[in-house]
Amino acid sequence: MSLIDGIFLTLLNTVACLALPKLLSVILPVKNQNTEPSTSATSQNSNSEIPSFS
Repeated sequence: MSLIDGIFLTLLNTVACLALPKLLSVILPVKNQNTEPSTSATSQNSNSEIPSFS
C-alpha cells in the first residue's frame, strides 16, 4: 500500500467517524427525557427537602 492510499483511507475514516453519528442522530429518533412527569415531580419534591445553609 502506498503512502497516498494510507492518507486517503485515513481521511475517509475521519470523515466517516465524524459524519456517521450525526447521520444516525437524524435518522433515529431520540427519546426526550422530559416526557415522564413523575420524574420531574419527584425532583421538585426532593429539592424542597434540601436545607439551605446560606
